[in-house]
Amino acid sequence: MLNHPKRLLAIAIGMMLLGVAIPFLMVLHILESTFFLNFISFISSTFGFFLGFIGMALSRTKEKRRDNDRDR
Repeated sequence: MLNHPKRLLAIAIGMMLLGVAIPFLMVLHILESTFFLNFISFISSTFGFFLGFIGMALSRTKEKRRDNDRDR
């Protein structure tokens, strides 16, 4: 998975959107606010952020390696 930073970024965006959508649905009273859903929302949002950060870093290092290989 670490060889595919774009896939990692897509998963991260999905997790962050899930972390925003669940509380929004709770505010609209579509979903009942439970400890489990609050925990899942927080974890999804947090892991999505970290996966996105890792994906961006991996993407940048791959681009840098590609640029260095072109210069040689």
